[in-house]
Amino acid sequence: MSTDNHSPTMVACPTCGGPSVFAPSNKFRPFCSNRCRQIDLGAWANEEFRVPAQTPPEDAPFGDPKTEL
Repeated sequence: MSTDNHSPTMVACPTCGGPSVFAPSNKFRPFCSNRCRQIDLGAWANEEFRVPAQTPPEDAPFGDPKTEL
């Protein structure tokens, strides 16, 4: 006979940093609420999350990578 007395795993919400239950019972996981989930989705849609890259020079040729040596 086993009893399950452990508390659910808690993680920090990626948007607000507040506590969030990381379990199937939280339909917004890893977020704490639908509001935080929507804020994150909006940030992705606005391209706020991007990998930094060097800006090419203004006179750099664009197009076929085979011709760019």
